[in-house]
Amino acid sequence: MDSHQDSQAAPVLNKAVPVRHPGRWISAIIILGALALFLQSLVTNPNFRWDVVGAYILDVKVVQGVVWTLVLTVASMLLAIILAVLLAFMRQSENPVFRYSSWTWVWFFRGTPVYTQLIFWGLIAVLYPKISAGVPFGPEMFSVDTSTVVTATVAAILGLGLNESAYLAEIFRAGLKSVDQGQMEAAEALGMGKTKIMWRIILPQAMRVIVPPTGNETIGMLKTTSLVLAVPFTLDLTFATNALANRTYLPVPLLIVAAIWYLVITSLLMVGQHFIEAYYGKGVDNRAPATVNPAAAKAAAAVAPSADAEPALKMDFPEEEAK
Repeated sequence: MDSHQDSQAAPVLNKAVPVRHPGRWISAIIILGALALFLQSLVTNPNFRWDVVGAYILDVKVVQGVVWTLVLTVASMLLAIILAVLLAFMRQSENPVFRYSSWTWVWFFRGTPVYTQLIFWGLIAVLYPKISAGVPFGPEMFSVDTSTVVTATVAAILGLGLNESAYLAEIFRAGLKSVDQGQMEAAEALGMGKTKIMWRIILPQAMRVIVPPTGNETIGMLKTTSLVLAVPFTLDLTFATNALANRTYLPVPLLIVAAIWYLVITSLLMVGQHFIEAYYGKGVDNRAPATVNPAAAKAAAAVAPSADAEPALKMDFPEEEAK
C-alpha cells in the first residue's frame, strides 16, 4: 500500500538555487568604504572652514546671485526654445531657403565657443554704436544708442540663448523625426492642415524624445551662466562668491557655497524634469510589471493539467501525435 502511494506521489523537483554575485558585495563594500573616508575628511579637515560656509550660505550677495542666475537661465532657455522650435520646423520645411537658413544658423552658433559669443555681445556697442532704421543708403528715420538697448543683462541673455538655440534645434529635429511618417499621412487623410498636424499630432508625440535632452541642456545652461563675466555681467552666483572669496582670502569655503547652491537648483530641475517626462511618457514608458492576484494564480495552478495527464491529452488528437 505504501509503495503504491509513493508511486502516485508527485515527483520531487530540483531545488532552485539563486545565482550568487560576490562581486556585488565586494564592490558595495569598496564604495561604502570610500564614501566613509570622504565623509570623514569633510568632517575632520579644518581647511574646509564649515563655519565660513554657514556664515555665507545665506549672505545677501549670494542670494542675489542665485536669483540672477535663475533669471539668466530661465530667460535664456525661453529664448532658445522659441528659436529652436522655429529652426526645427524650418529644417523640416520643403522651402530650400528655410532649410539652408536653419542649417547655417546651427552651423555658426555650434561652431563658435559660447565664451567668444558672450564677448562679442559685450562689445556690440563698439561695433554698432547706434541702432538705426531707414532707407538703405538713404535718409535715417530713427536711431538709438546701442548701449541703452543692449545692456549687460540683455547681452548675457542673447549670448546664452542664441548659442543654446542651435543645440536645441537639433534636439527638436531629432524628436520630430522620431514620429512615424504614417501619423502625418493619417492626419492629412482626415483633412487636417500641416500647421495643425504639427502642433496637435507630431509635436506632442515628439516631446517624449525632446524632454530628456532639453532638461539636460537646462541644467547645463544653469552652469554656463558662470561665463557671463565675459559680457561683463557681475551679478550671477559665481561672480558673487568669487568677489567674497577675494575679499576674505578664503576661496575654498566660498566655492563650497556656490557648489551647494548649484546642487540645490540642479536637484529641483531634475525633479521637475522627472514629472514632465512622466507626463509625456504616459502609455509608452510604463514598464511596471503587472500585479498578480495570489488567489487567481493558485486557482490557475489547480486546474492546470498535470504531467500524468499529458499522454491522455495527446491520445485525443492522433493527428498531432503523428506530426
